Amino acid sequence: MKGSKTVDKDQRIKEAESRAEKLGKLSKKINKEERSVKNYQFFILRLAAFLLAMWIIFFVLIGVLHMPTSDMYPRVDAGDFVLYYRLDKDVKAQDVIVLEKDIPGEEKQTYILRVVATAGDTVEITKDDRLKVNGNIMVERNIFYPTPIYSQITEYPLKLEEGQCFVLADSRNGGTDSRYFGPVEKDEILGTVITVIRRNNL
Repeated sequence: MKGSKTVDKDQRIKEAESRAEKLGKLSKKINKEERSVKNYQFFILRLAAFLLAMWIIFFVLIGVLHMPTSDMYPRVDAGDFVLYYRLDKDVKAQDVIVLEKDIPGEEKQTYILRVVATAGDTVEITKDDRLKVNGNIMVERNIFYPTPIYSQITEYPLKLEEGQCFVLADSRNGGTDSRYFGPVEKDEILGTVITVIRRNNL
């Protein structure tokens, strides 16, 4: 009788140990699955944060534009990529800006051009193809071409009003700029160029 009780006790101990072992394995499996879910959730959160940061950078702060022409040669050539800061609309002379101009009878175009005069300045293109701002002939660095008038679309001397700027292409012979479409308004400016990524002669 006593021996039978001992056997029953040992049996119960073995069953308890077996259940404990099974519970331990189940607990480890559950913990592993929980860690896997947490890792997956953490990855999704990091991915969402990364995508949000990229959206803010490239759709709110920074713009990227492909240069379609050679109007800004040699600083920017056709095929180069231009990065511009979208929040900078208070431009000054010699800034290179990205602007969108809606010319009557034509499709809206995006241009990359250099600011040569701002609000309050008086601009004139002389008969001998030179730029004059506030009565002074401008000596411009890295501009290797004369500045012809083009036509009488823009009348000179031109006094710029508040929020306006006058822009020119660095390639003055044939570049489309304020000589053709007049002053640029502040709300037409998309941003100020911060760097150029070269794509030519790779």
